[in-house]
Amino acid sequence: MAKHESAVWALLRGGGCLLACLLLFAPCRAGAAQRYTPDWASLDSRPLPAWYDEAKFGVFLHWGVFSVPSFGSEWFWWHWRAERISAYVDFMEKNYPPGFRYADFAPQFGAEFFNPDSWAELFEAAGAKYVVLTTKHHEGFTNWKSPVSWNWNSVDTGPHRDLVGDLGAAVRKRYKPDIIWSDGDWEAPDTYWNSTEFLAWLYNDSPVKDTVAVNDRWCSGCSCHHGGFYNCADKFSPKTLPNHKWEKCTSVDTHSWGYRRNMNVQEIMDTPSIVKDLVQVVSYGGNYLLNIGPTKDGVIAPVFQERLLGVGQWLSINGEAIYSSKPWRVQHENESSVWYTSKESAVYAIFLQWPEDNSLKLVSPKTSPSTNVTMLGFSNPLKWKPSPEKGMTIALPFLPPSTLPIQYAWTIKLEGVA
Repeated sequence: MAKHESAVWALLRGGGCLLACLLLFAPCRAGAAQRYTPDWASLDSRPLPAWYDEAKFGVFLHWGVFSVPSFGSEWFWWHWRAERISAYVDFMEKNYPPGFRYADFAPQFGAEFFNPDSWAELFEAAGAKYVVLTTKHHEGFTNWKSPVSWNWNSVDTGPHRDLVGDLGAAVRKRYKPDIIWSDGDWEAPDTYWNSTEFLAWLYNDSPVKDTVAVNDRWCSGCSCHHGGFYNCADKFSPKTLPNHKWEKCTSVDTHSWGYRRNMNVQEIMDTPSIVKDLVQVVSYGGNYLLNIGPTKDGVIAPVFQERLLGVGQWLSINGEAIYSSKPWRVQHENESSVWYTSKESAVYAIFLQWPEDNSLKLVSPKTSPSTNVTMLGFSNPLKWKPSPEKGMTIALPFLPPSTLPIQYAWTIKLEGVA
């Protein structure tokens, strides 16, 4: 398993009905609230709050003292001091005086340009429905004034402000469900972390007991087996439909989760690749958590802003096929160039390549006399005909893709199909 942050925090940014009890893989419960006991059999029986499955897309943020050297990865301290990797040792010898400690980076973590309202506006424009911020990475620095991390937190040193609280206030305007995104679990069993006792309290008595969602990283051997939604591993990408709600966390910078000054453009995911990844994840019933790394100053680099806004532009046209959707009976076809989702009676076919002859052939839908075909972002109904063997052939608009609202990953809405 790749290494990540030991504790992170998140808040829902988007809408969604918080009263519904319809989940993709969890049963609906009614009546008196259940009391959960501190064992996995009981804790795993808790339904995941409906808002999480409806949200589909969130933004991940790796930000901390490691953003000061901003070299290599967010595991800078470990690679430099514990593993003594030559690239990190050489970097320090060339750029910092002898005796410089990792702790000496903390005063330089200034966050001078951190504007939480601007961040929140960017995430909303990106179409993200929740935000996950590192509150503490593995070197222990907390982005709030922790009473057990004296002088090694963002209030006592560095920014001298509660970064968690400030961003929380910005993204919580109207919405307030939470995520606890735990990590570091591989080091010890749940008895060491006291995981089951904590989760029982969280589900039974915490202020967010009815809305909080948690992941699966609570002990050695927990991932993909216990907890709430499953991360399983960083950049987890199943090839078939899982039988449990899951999330793929991945990073725009393919080499790091934290900001790197030495990143190159070819190491950055482009927007079509991100959208393709998002579509595949949602077709398989997952959520997509996309990471960016802010700078030590609190700036989200323009390249990351551009990628987020590109996703938001695509979702502004195609979000109907993503938010609150469910997997269809078929997830993909045509050598994975067409991906399906569904919502109520509608089926959505998202195609990643525009056919040269403007004819889209779909094998899986079973048509009927009442079948209606439209394309999201295009007002006129599309003509179609049954295929000779099975499925249907759709006549796409005779327009170059460059004239459409988006230039990649288009969505066909099918009504009256089985």
